[in-house]
Amino acid sequence: MKAVVTGGSGFVGGAVCRRLQSLGHDVTAVGRRPNPVLEAAGIRAVVQDLVATDAAARLAAAFAGADCVFHTAAHVKMWGPREAFVRGNVGATEGVIAACRLAGVGRLVFTSSPSVVAADHDLRGIDESQPYPGTHRALYPETKAAAERAVLAAHGPGLKTLALRPHLIFGPGDTNLVPTILKRARAGRLVEVGGGSNLVDLTFIDDCVSAHVLAATALDERPSSGGRAYFISQGTPVPLWGWIGRVLALHGLPPVRRKVSLRTALALATAAEAVWRTFGLRFDPPLTRFLAEEMATDHWFDISAARRELGYEPSCTVWEATERSFAHGGTAGRPARA
Repeated sequence: MKAVVTGGSGFVGGAVCRRLQSLGHDVTAVGRRPNPVLEAAGIRAVVQDLVATDAAARLAAAFAGADCVFHTAAHVKMWGPREAFVRGNVGATEGVIAACRLAGVGRLVFTSSPSVVAADHDLRGIDESQPYPGTHRALYPETKAAAERAVLAAHGPGLKTLALRPHLIFGPGDTNLVPTILKRARAGRLVEVGGGSNLVDLTFIDDCVSAHVLAATALDERPSSGGRAYFISQGTPVPLWGWIGRVLALHGLPPVRRKVSLRTALALATAAEAVWRTFGLRFDPPLTRFLAEEMATDHWFDISAARRELGYEPSCTVWEATERSFAHGGTAGRPARA
């Protein structure tokens, strides 16, 4: 298979590139800047801004001859101007779809997020029939939902598509979830929100990558898999704050001692958002309503569809993956296994 991965410099995209290469596929990584690490590993790297005005035409050249495109690139931020989220998530995805059609690519696997169905209440064991909410609490889930809808609507005879929704991806090479937790903890800014017993799904990077490879195969071999979204996780939810406590311990850090109720956190977040919005601040506020709710509510999902249609099966539990990833205090920097 000849594959193209957008966002190859990212945590997920880079891991997908390395796995595909290890399986003997011809891999091209597309990103906004040169990637000497991937190139040193023998992976072709193409520099292309996905939100440029002529991105679709330029991407089509990079996609030429590809059997499958994995669109992992995204604008992942907690705060910022709406136009940046719309360009980075919706516009970039529409450009990738257009480029696939121009280049005659037959398959497109989109890395989405369970946050596209996030609401201001617990989500317990829901499946993909859960509708998008009427309104989203933040621009990231709002624009990811729009991008996901565009990908699924593009599914047809000429271009087979599907979307994966991995939840809270972690593991060796992580540049987002665990590093953010550690940074806040070391700065004394990590506060437990809610009662501390909320259950969440997490996804080990190796299994997240496996889901992407399986998705590409399913689009080719199982017609019923296309045009659909799939939740991906380790399959068994764990207490979020218990997991965070274990991650901190494995990095030699003390447990979280400061606590605040969800009601108080939402009040503080609402005030912070108002200040940031009034003064047009671009950097992240200390707390947002979306983040407060994510830290205090249940978020776990039924992965039966992924098991049935993609052949996906988690390789280990969340706890096993956590020990494997951080038993020696390791976090960002080490890539996921090939």
